[in-house]
Amino acid sequence: MASEREEFSLSGPLHLTVVDWKNAHHRRSVAASLVQGVRILERDRQVKRQGSQALAPPWWEFFHFQLTRQLVDDVDSSIFGAIYEFKPPESHYHNSVDESPRYVIAFRGTITKPGSVSRDLELDVCIIRNGLHETSRFETAIQAVRNVVATVGKSNVWLAGHSLGAAMALLAGKTMAKTGIFLQAFLFNSPFISAPIERIKNKRVKHGLRIASSVITAGLALATKKSYQNSRSVDPFATLSAWVPFLFVNPGDHFCSEYIGYFEHRKKMDDIGIGAIERLATQNSLGGLLMSAPGRESEPLHLIPSANLIVNLTPCQDFREAHGIHQWWRPDLHIKSKLYNYK
Repeated sequence: MASEREEFSLSGPLHLTVVDWKNAHHRRSVAASLVQGVRILERDRQVKRQGSQALAPPWWEFFHFQLTRQLVDDVDSSIFGAIYEFKPPESHYHNSVDESPRYVIAFRGTITKPGSVSRDLELDVCIIRNGLHETSRFETAIQAVRNVVATVGKSNVWLAGHSLGAAMALLAGKTMAKTGIFLQAFLFNSPFISAPIERIKNKRVKHGLRIASSVITAGLALATKKSYQNSRSVDPFATLSAWVPFLFVNPGDHFCSEYIGYFEHRKKMDDIGIGAIERLATQNSLGGLLMSAPGRESEPLHLIPSANLIVNLTPCQDFREAHGIHQWWRPDLHIKSKLYNYK
């Protein structure tokens, strides 16, 4: 029996009968719905819901998108992504459509069900080990992104993902940004691999721990020559700083909440005059530096120079709700948004 959360008519953003593409809430809600569509595609496959029984199509058809391709993992044959094309009826063409995407490439999060859980958890471990870029799933994803961009251009393509899928979209976005192609990206509950400092209530203790962590991380990065080889080296973050993804975070979700402290701490370090330390620390993770094999360069996936950080301040009942995709299309969402640019 299908879960209520899988059925668009019961849990989808039905209030968006007309999408205003200039409206940030509308864009966020559509992107999140298309990500949910990928998840339901895989659930339809797992439980063999076909034809009129399939629950996935309303998640994109409601917004006048068509599914043009499913992205399938070559290891377990699970559907992990989808390419959607925006096909609005002529009656919907107006000024706001000019800011709509032509294509959206979306990636789902981990599904803890037989048929995908083993492979998904394997990829979750790859995120922790900074090895997602070496997986065949990512190779399939980035090739799909490159093909779509080559066909329609960068200004017409969005990336979107949730949890594991957000990590996939983040890596794809960073990979394209390194070549000068900046794609609009919607990253929901993207994993941040770090000690849960953000969960500490005492602000002075939290700030002190972050300063200590920054000093240790910067020192270790210099010692292992993971960042700057000499004073004339190119700042690797500077090449990515023009790419500004939308990063959606819930403080109650320990998988992604560290992004809040990551960006806030960087600004505080600049304010107290030790921004140079943080500029180096912000490009490295302590865990990544300690876990990397000798001679094996491993760029921390979750560290990004710039972002539009959107924090959901709406109270959540539990971790499941705080980590879920459904929160991001709620009409009563209470959010705090701030733009962080790396300088």
